[in-house]
Amino acid sequence: MSEVPPLPREQRKVDADHLRLLAIFHFVGAGLALVGLLFLVAHYSFMNVIFSNPKMWGGPKGGPPPAEFFAAFKWFYVFFGLWFVTCFALNVISGLSLLAGKRRVFSLIVAGLNCVHMPLGTILGVFTIVVLLRDSVRELYDGSG
Repeated sequence: MSEVPPLPREQRKVDADHLRLLAIFHFVGAGLALVGLLFLVAHYSFMNVIFSNPKMWGGPKGGPPPAEFFAAFKWFYVFFGLWFVTCFALNVISGLSLLAGKRRVFSLIVAGLNCVHMPLGTILGVFTIVVLLRDSVRELYDGSG
């Protein structure tokens, strides 16, 4: 194959700046996952108080809903709790990887998962994919070992 000419110094600086910004935004995404987890815990606590307090259901229309009703919601809380913890961990690792210039494919996979979180995660995921697929950025990763 033909030899690729070396990158101009300005392009390397632009790529390094973009990777640094993406790392910062991955850390912001991790922070938003923590906020989502805190909201989920607060919501669970609120719903648990409502469903376990018989005085709240003492009106003329009857008693509380069956216990199975809230038990089904517990699976919802477990699933989304695990989802937020996973998103937090993956975004932190991806942000650290972007700063270190390592694990490019891992960051691309995390970017794909971030696209599920509309609208901010989608924007972050798309920009991460666009930057990491650039030939000049690929060359930076290949050169760093």
